[in-house]
Amino acid sequence: MVEKRTVKRVVKLIFPQNLIKEPVTFQMAKKYDIVPNIRRARVTETVGELVLELEGEEENVEKGINYLLEKGVEVKPIGGDIVD
Repeated sequence: MVEKRTVKRVVKLIFPQNLIKEPVTFQMAKKYDIVPNIRRARVTETVGELVLELEGEEENVEKGINYLLEKGVEVKPIGGDIVD
């Protein structure tokens, strides 16, 4: 049996203007069973920035990040993985 690794990854998300009002983060968390913890947020009329700690199975966190990228969200890693 393959052991599933739980990781916490801190990322900075930059949302373009057309995605600011869309529930992209919620959809990602629900679809990939990820627990997002908001560390910092700044939203204006033209851009949204969010620093999130993502916790979940390593594979799901990777899929969630790819989902955000496909939606048009810029994802920048902050620090390394934290493994429980």
